[in-house]
Amino acid sequence: MTSAIIVAAGRGTRMGPDIDKLFLEVSGAPVVAHTWERFDDSESIDEIVLVIREGMKTAFEELAATLELRKPYRFAIGGKERQDSVINGLHKLEKDAVVVIVHDGVRPFVTAEMIRDAVDHAKKGECVAVGVPIKDTIKEVNDKGIVRHTLERSRLWAVQTPQAFPVRILKHAYEEALSKHLYGTDDATLVERAGGSVRIIMGSYENIKITTPEDLMVAEEILKRRYDADRNRV
Repeated sequence: MTSAIIVAAGRGTRMGPDIDKLFLEVSGAPVVAHTWERFDDSESIDEIVLVIREGMKTAFEELAATLELRKPYRFAIGGKERQDSVINGLHKLEKDAVVVIVHDGVRPFVTAEMIRDAVDHAKKGECVAVGVPIKDTIKEVNDKGIVRHTLERSRLWAVQTPQAFPVRILKHAYEEALSKHLYGTDDATLVERAGGSVRIIMGSYENIKITTPEDLMVAEEILKRRYDADRNRV
């Protein structure tokens, strides 16, 4: 069985006070609805666990009622940090889950190909994250803003989600991190710290994380372009 964990417990602060970015609308639907539907549509996914904030279950149940969902889903309650939220999601997986794919709820432009390719690698025992090659020149600076190094761009990737793993490996990585009080900004980091190897596969520059008002404008344009492309294929 392949399980998906959609991390949808954050509120975010860069959108402004009292704004829930997960429920901001893009092309007439909440951001998290687009994300949820991508995984529900995927033939690679058997079940979905949504990690949500305390007190948001009713809102998500009402959203589910408006969507034509086919996959079984359940909720987990988020923790203080993203890492705590993913742990809670892992505890909600079916016992026979062999592969787990973790994705940010505010990345609504994940594609069927990304999900399928990540899951296929994980089914072979690999740990995998999607990402894109860095386009800009990256410099390391000191605390005074003075450049220390210019990094080799050809070897640098911006890592995204989804990230997929054999369940036993990801659970072990989280147990190790918990025992050592270590935190990471993504799941792959914890696997690396636990001694695992992570493969990066090609994602998409459109696979943006919606965190600012400007991102919403970009999101509208991406959806419009995809809609126009689909219409032209008909």
